[in-house]
Amino acid sequence: MPRTGFFGHPKGLFTLMVTEFWERFSYYGMKAILAFYLYYEVSKGGFGLEEGTALQIVSIYGALIYMSGIIGGWIADRLLGTRHSILIGAILIMIGHILLSLPNQFTLFLVALFFLIIGTGLLKPNISSNVGELYLKNDSKVDSAFTLFVMSINLGAFLSPLLVGLLQTRIGFHAGFAAAAIGMFFGLVVYVLTAKKTLGLSGLNVPNPITPETKKKTWLYVGVLFVAIILYLFVLNKLNKLDLQTISLTISILGVILPVIYFATMFLSRQTTKIEKSRLLAYIPLFLASVMFWMIQEQGSTVLANFSDKRTQLDLGIVTNGLIDFTIPAAWFQSLNPLFIVTLAPLVASLWVRLGRYNPPTVIKFGIALLLAGSSFLVMIFPLISGIELINPFWLVLSFFLVTVAELCLSPVGLSTTTKLAPQAFTAQMMSIWFLSNTMAQGLNAQLVNVYTSIDSAHYFGYFGAIAIGLGIIVMLFSPFIKKLMHGIH
Repeated sequence: MPRTGFFGHPKGLFTLMVTEFWERFSYYGMKAILAFYLYYEVSKGGFGLEEGTALQIVSIYGALIYMSGIIGGWIADRLLGTRHSILIGAILIMIGHILLSLPNQFTLFLVALFFLIIGTGLLKPNISSNVGELYLKNDSKVDSAFTLFVMSINLGAFLSPLLVGLLQTRIGFHAGFAAAAIGMFFGLVVYVLTAKKTLGLSGLNVPNPITPETKKKTWLYVGVLFVAIILYLFVLNKLNKLDLQTISLTISILGVILPVIYFATMFLSRQTTKIEKSRLLAYIPLFLASVMFWMIQEQGSTVLANFSDKRTQLDLGIVTNGLIDFTIPAAWFQSLNPLFIVTLAPLVASLWVRLGRYNPPTVIKFGIALLLAGSSFLVMIFPLISGIELINPFWLVLSFFLVTVAELCLSPVGLSTTTKLAPQAFTAQMMSIWFLSNTMAQGLNAQLVNVYTSIDSAHYFGYFGAIAIGLGIIVMLFSPFIKKLMHGIH
């Protein structure tokens, strides 16, 4: 294990934190203005797409980011190891942002997204794994290390929309994308200059390398998959169906099918015991609750981003009766979630401890999360029904606040519960399922954003919020049955 030197932690933790800070800075900064870039008129520096189409592309991008993480994890486990995967991923991400910073050209834009998706898939899951590799299995400092690591993520996510959003409104979109590229460049420089010295040998080994016996079979599977994709696109082109709607629907269907395949594989495996199968059944309603939650949370960068841009009074001079002469960049609202996470996470964690034996079980926390997430949409109805053309920005602040509290009730608990309910033979695959709940959510959102642009906003927020609250109530009502299936896991 590398020598300590960063508040009692290995020096490599600082290297990974700084790299992840800049990677998240680039990711969230770019995503904060991505929807605007797509639907703003060409005269304002955008592509002039329909709003529904623009929001759909952002949702597809989010779904593919999480799907690519599965591929990135496999590449690290079987081919490259985490260190080389992180390095290649950082380079691809930087290239993607550089391409976005160049003058408008839609083909170039799609190529840029491809680099970002593949790069993030290689870097994001593997940099987290590399943090764990710095410690022995039962080291008591691991939880503290990941807490610091998550803080670096949220700090990057908080600062980037503020800077990128300001650059976008004052100079233009490409200045914002350039800032994201520079951020990733800083992260890459830190990693290249310090990784060898601070990370030691961690992440250099390939945990489960492809053996000569399995290499031919593996590449055969990869080749068959590649040919199948090419044939599918060829058939769509012949049928004149090779368009955004068809691609979007395909990704949405994949987002649903992949978790089902994972569940079925684990449940039907001979390596899964009877008790583990019961726990898998208990996990299904939690997974669906997670999908519902992420559907609302991820709309912060699509539906609520559009709402902040089009339906919110951003001129503080009007809001404060002339006391403040400043116009809020719409992208700044994307900083609210990480800001609330950093400030509220210690309070929520302390609350669970203070409640002691009254600490709600996992299922109830999931139900509470859905109630809060649903409420974050329902509160948006009140300013809309008043008939005001542009609403007070504090309604959006309240909405982001509620969904962040919901996230703190569900996300950390979900990660922990996933590991506890996982069959012994499928621990890693079970964690993949947890992240696939976000993939499924964004895949479904890719279809729902068109609904948002076609119906009244108050009805959209009302229907969606009510469904989330209804599902939360159902989860809580069935909690005794679900807890019984968990066989002692609380």
